[in-house]
Amino acid sequence: MPTGPPAACYNNFMSQHPDVLILGGGVIGLTVAYYLAREKVSVQVVDRGDFGQEATWAGAGIIPPGNPACARTPFDRLRALSSEAFPALSQELRERTGIDNGYQRCGGLELLAGSDDPDDQEWRGAGIRCEELTEADLVRLEPRLARGFARAFHLPDTAQLRNPRHAKALVAGCAALGVGLRPACPVLGWERDGGRICGVHTPGGRLTAARYLIAAGAWSETLLAEVGWRPGIRPVRGQIALLNAGAPLFRRIVMHGKRYLVPRPDGRVLAGATEEDVGFDKRTTATAIRDLLAFAISLVPGLAEVPLERSWAGLRPGSPDGLPFLGPVPDVENLFVAAGHFRAGIQLSPGTAVLLTELLLGRALSIPLDGFRLGR
Repeated sequence: MPTGPPAACYNNFMSQHPDVLILGGGVIGLTVAYYLAREKVSVQVVDRGDFGQEATWAGAGIIPPGNPACARTPFDRLRALSSEAFPALSQELRERTGIDNGYQRCGGLELLAGSDDPDDQEWRGAGIRCEELTEADLVRLEPRLARGFARAFHLPDTAQLRNPRHAKALVAGCAALGVGLRPACPVLGWERDGGRICGVHTPGGRLTAARYLIAAGAWSETLLAEVGWRPGIRPVRGQIALLNAGAPLFRRIVMHGKRYLVPRPDGRVLAGATEEDVGFDKRTTATAIRDLLAFAISLVPGLAEVPLERSWAGLRPGSPDGLPFLGPVPDVENLFVAAGHFRAGIQLSPGTAVLLTELLLGRALSIPLDGFRLGR
């Protein structure tokens, strides 16, 4: 597993009492911190480990398309808000930090077997460009794909990025904007006075802020439970296999059910991912990796002779209905939450940051938060 950003990237100056203290340094916490810091809000971020090294690092970096004008459900609205923000955010991070997160619109293919229920109306009803393909069309676009799929859909605006690079760019961007960053700083408990949080206890001492945001991914449930909420955020293990063809065999992301192949421009291919309720166990298993490799070969037969470079697992923060929890924590006037994004942390991170920034600054919200509230 690659190491996190060098220590020089961290801004170790910790304001005695920032405007916002963010608990969790994954993609959600870091993106919210970055957006707030752009607005001249003083922010600190603490994390139990290193920044961006849990689910953020482990994901595949798929960015589905969205259309804010046509999105109807809470998830679609948040996805559309994020999809629209990613190109500008990626460029801004590159210009500010010199780190390229690998964002590119590579396109995506949704493959359906004979028994699958085609869900193209979901895409078309959301105002997203979607083209049904014949087998000849599919062969023309990606000649290395296997034959025999009953239906296929082309989503040309699907994008991808490189998760570790994106996390590194966010850390460097936050540091450049003066965000206080403290890795290896677990929160051990709250200090509360009635309906307000007065501080948090850490191994390094007591930290205080005007407001607090829980963005600790799969570890958020414990922090919420200590203030009386158990929304059901749980770790869901996802295993991924990485193959290295040396040169691209195909160029578009290929999706089949809940699994996918993500081709990187350097010839590497991510095959993922499992969904396993095994608690906080991040070990990979022979059975799961074998199944992912078989899946990859079934879609792109040429991968059969490609070296397996490595495999890993991450713990996604699942929620009971698959939607994240965003907004204020009821009965605690200065505590907020942004957690439970499940498989969509990267793809929903800019939209989440927009909404939390608007909420914390008292601005009109880009989309309603009702569908994401605690206690829904």
